[in-house]
Amino acid sequence: MTDQIDSLFDRLMHRRVLRRWGRAATEAEAIDLDSLRALRARARQFRRELDRLLHVAEGRLALPLTGSNAIRAPLGTDWSWRPDLWCGPVNPAGCAAVETRTRIGSGLTVFHDCRESELILRQIRNTREADLAPFGLRMDVFHFDGSFLSLAIDLPDAAAQGLKLRHLVRLDAVIETEKPLKILARLNVKHGPNTEQVVRALPLNEARVMVEFDLAYTRLNEKRVERAWVDLIFEAPQQNEIVLRDITFSRRPRAEL
Repeated sequence: MTDQIDSLFDRLMHRRVLRRWGRAATEAEAIDLDSLRALRARARQFRRELDRLLHVAEGRLALPLTGSNAIRAPLGTDWSWRPDLWCGPVNPAGCAAVETRTRIGSGLTVFHDCRESELILRQIRNTREADLAPFGLRMDVFHFDGSFLSLAIDLPDAAAQGLKLRHLVRLDAVIETEKPLKILARLNVKHGPNTEQVVRALPLNEARVMVEFDLAYTRLNEKRVERAWVDLIFEAPQQNEIVLRDITFSRRPRAEL
């Protein structure tokens, strides 16, 4: 009963506040400047709190939902994963004039050899119906005087546990670019003192792309696998906007013949 009374009281107060501010907006053209200045100060206080509420509400209620981990994975997959940056909010959400070795969120590091960085990175909210990842990453590259730009994504320990030569490691991505851009994906697997590397070029002019790394063509020592990571390498990225809407990884054993 108390909850019902409180709810009724809240509704009545809400209607009263709406009427009051509606009346104030109507009278704003005619009241004296001192009164208008005081009214503006109160309105700004309300707006700050309302903007804060709307920011949180729109982020939580927008689709896909924050924390969603829906992944398209092929049959036979024994491990799949989406990096944290594409799952939930990171802090800080972005940075400008990004220096090399800058970490964005957990397990994502930017590398480049620019003398003067004109690179801006920002986490964005995905809201399109086709998006599975709640968040994406936008990179704005202006003048670029370096020879390479890459994002290193550390794979979790589960990716390396039980990794065999018969495994196929798959990368799925949704990437938008302002103009065509060559992107290479390099899988690195550290085993003992050695590191095996497999490089694949991502298909050009396609938003949704997929590449697979076949470990059968490496000299991987299955008993000494320690960790793995993937480098995304962007060639000649200057004057381009690159949006990584989604990044997922999975692995599956090759079918036995």
